[in-house]
Amino acid sequence: MEIRKLTVFEENFIPDTDFNNYETEKIFVVSAIESNNTFEFNLREKNQYYQKICKTELHDIEYLNAVAQQGHSFGIFENEELIGWIICDYRRKNNSLFIENLWIHKKFRKQNLGRLLIKNINREARELQCRIVEAETQNTNYTAIKFFQKAGFQFTGINTKLYNNSTETALFMSFELM
Repeated sequence: MEIRKLTVFEENFIPDTDFNNYETEKIFVVSAIESNNTFEFNLREKNQYYQKICKTELHDIEYLNAVAQQGHSFGIFENEELIGWIICDYRRKNNSLFIENLWIHKKFRKQNLGRLLIKNINREARELQCRIVEAETQNTNYTAIKFFQKAGFQFTGINTKLYNNSTETALFMSFELM
């Protein structure tokens, strides 16, 4: 396997699996309390089955291509076949690298490939002199949350209105570089 910079997917590339789908037996329940000048949010694990099905469309790939063309993304290749990626957007205004999408083909998961991609992104962010690497995921994506926590990311915020699906809350996580 080889990790290398990823700047564009092949034309009309759509992976053989929908890359935004997931299934879990646990989620995080988010509760937010706002009172006068204070705001708190709490997360607690809950045993609850959840399945997200999101059909990958050509416009999804086009968007990821546009971000990857910045040159701050990486792909994992096995025999020249793309089996995983991390697509990142450099955000000059807050001096950060934002993970737009992280995906590993199902048959290659649990082999520390995601961790290798995170290491490449952290190195890229340091070269850009970023202060943080950011990620956003849903409270229902238990596996992603645990992955980011294990990689050293910490919770930095929520958005209860980001998604159309009212059962999902956006969780923002960051890895501090400086």
